[in-house]
Amino acid sequence: MKIPFDNSYAALPPAFYTRLNPTPVKDPKLMAWNADLAAVLGIETGDLAEAAQVFAGNTIPDGAAPLAQLYAGHQFGNFSPQLGDGRAILLGEVVGADGIRRDIQLKGSGPTPYSRMGDGRAWLGPVLREYVVSEAMHALRIPTTRALAAVTTGEQIWREQGALPGAIVTRVAQSHLRVGTFQVFAHRGETAHLKTLTSYAIQRHYPDAAGPMDLLRAVSIAQAELVAKWLSVGFIHGVMNTDNSSIAGETIDYGPCAFMDAFHNGRVFSSIDQQGRYAYGNQPNIAVWNMAQLATSLIQQMDDKDAAVEEATAIVHAMPDLLETAWLAAFANKIGIATPQDGDLALIQRLLGLMQEDGADFTNTFRALSTPRARDHFTNRDAFDAWATDWQARLASETGTRARMNAANPVVIPRNHRIEQMIEAAVAGDITPFERLNTALATPFTETDPDLHRVPTTDEIVPATFCGT
Repeated sequence: MKIPFDNSYAALPPAFYTRLNPTPVKDPKLMAWNADLAAVLGIETGDLAEAAQVFAGNTIPDGAAPLAQLYAGHQFGNFSPQLGDGRAILLGEVVGADGIRRDIQLKGSGPTPYSRMGDGRAWLGPVLREYVVSEAMHALRIPTTRALAAVTTGEQIWREQGALPGAIVTRVAQSHLRVGTFQVFAHRGETAHLKTLTSYAIQRHYPDAAGPMDLLRAVSIAQAELVAKWLSVGFIHGVMNTDNSSIAGETIDYGPCAFMDAFHNGRVFSSIDQQGRYAYGNQPNIAVWNMAQLATSLIQQMDDKDAAVEEATAIVHAMPDLLETAWLAAFANKIGIATPQDGDLALIQRLLGLMQEDGADFTNTFRALSTPRARDHFTNRDAFDAWATDWQARLASETGTRARMNAANPVVIPRNHRIEQMIEAAVAGDITPFERLNTALATPFTETDPDLHRVPTTDEIVPATFCGT
């Protein structure tokens, strides 16, 4: 196997990471391989058995520079001064055929100095969830890390449920720089490292940024656009901690994530989010809060801190408007409107209110708007008809509405009950549901297997999701 590594993070000072190899596993077998992504990355594969050895961490390919990254982070609002890659190893970076630099990281590859008493491993369920959901997000045109490979290890992993099959997912990201990467050096008062990191982030992701405040502005824009896209497909991240907030503006760390079935603005899935901090409708507020933490870190390196505080405050305070603009553009497309006007925000909010009152399915209801069947998703059809009358009047000045809606409203999403069924089957040795789901999710705007569109039955509902650590 040939991987065209071109490593830059490994050239940063040793304070940024710990160099170490993954911990070898007993009997690696390749369960999933993303050949299309491998081609973009310029990876030449020979024997897939060799790929299993590489992406299990048993074989270190030429040119790799394995390391675990250091970072800190706010977890549910509480600051942890040192976190870091506790179960992940960055193999290295490649510059793909599209000119984009990306990290290749093994997740579940064994303990590191940042494991905090953890085993550094992953079991098959979270690995398959990350593989399926991250690739689904990519097909939905939402910035995300991607999955290159999934490998079973032939070892048992112990969790609350007992012994479970071990696995490793290979994650590909434009980088693994997080808000928490800046926080660790700001908290330590290591200004020289903070300046080095800022320069590196600008060069790698936002080369037009003139300095720390320009970086903050660019990341805020990227995060606003990202979260608006999450909301437009009913996605709930579940753990928007600052160590899970990507500087590159990608969705990262698919732990207790979920897609809503019945719409509710306060919907929470994560089993550890007891207060609803990361509820569906609170995600924009948390994105702003996270950017405030980034601002606080970046300011530490500025000579004129008073001026920096003033500029950073203005940038963070501008973010709610950025989020609303991005949200309105996304949801306007979902109801067939190309360019939002005054009154469109209220029109969309009325529809969402009706959906919440009726418990209407988020994905299926929006998809049905381009058909005569939309009212069938409501029990209060008089209320829907009144809304639809106003909506149709608004659409009178639009063209191409049906095509616009069908391009914005997916037919199929990775529904929670399908993911759980897929995991249960895979643990039992049947990967057919995994393959079926991946195939359908690769073309989410196309009518495919109707069974994958349906909402869960009462006994299929998944009330909570878990991170798997």
